[in-house]
Amino acid sequence: MRIPRFYEPSDLSIGETHTLSEAATQHVSRVLRMKAGDQITLFNGQGSEFLCTLARVDKRHVDVDVITQIPLSRSSSLRIHIGQAISRGERMDYAIQKATELGMSCMTPLFTERCEVRLNNERRDKRTQHWQQIAISACEQSLRNELPRIEPIQPLHEWLNDVEADLKLVLHHHTEQPLGDFPRPGSIALLIGPEGGLSETEVSAALEAGFQPVALGPRVMRTETAPVAAQAVLQYLWGDLS
Repeated sequence: MRIPRFYEPSDLSIGETHTLSEAATQHVSRVLRMKAGDQITLFNGQGSEFLCTLARVDKRHVDVDVITQIPLSRSSSLRIHIGQAISRGERMDYAIQKATELGMSCMTPLFTERCEVRLNNERRDKRTQHWQQIAISACEQSLRNELPRIEPIQPLHEWLNDVEADLKLVLHHHTEQPLGDFPRPGSIALLIGPEGGLSETEVSAALEAGFQPVALGPRVMRTETAPVAAQAVLQYLWGDLS
């Protein structure tokens, strides 16, 4: 049976007894109903995972003995930074979850002209925290030991000016440029528009900022499907899915 795996945002050392965070405690004690002597795996986002034995389990506290540290990176050598136009509800959650599973290193949620979501500063912070938790849960499931960063929400024009990468791509179905024509990059910035697509002004701004237009076949994809399909192709061409 697979050993349960949890993100624990703290320093972990072999031979020490560690008290789990509230979120992990709830899952271990109330959801999985584990007992002292059972084993779990922890990771803290720094490139290792730790095999631990439960030393104490009650409804409010779970203590573990850290037994073994395993330095193990499952991150792709291809660094992918996604600029994703914000979509409503579960669509954005899905995009972040699947992008994390496929190895993205960073995502910046973007406000664009046709974006239907409007958030004040307080709600922006809450949404960013929520999206980071989605990424953490995806790392727990996919065995990633490093967390992708979910950056604060930005207007599209700011991200276009700030982002740096060896290859910058904008998904745009009015093109026939094959991805295989580009030289192998070490890092990629990938721009994905909202449900209504990027405006012609925004596409022009992306091109002026050094982005190359690419299409993933003749069909138009939904905004939450595009990062999944694009990353699968990119990882196959230049990453760790080849």
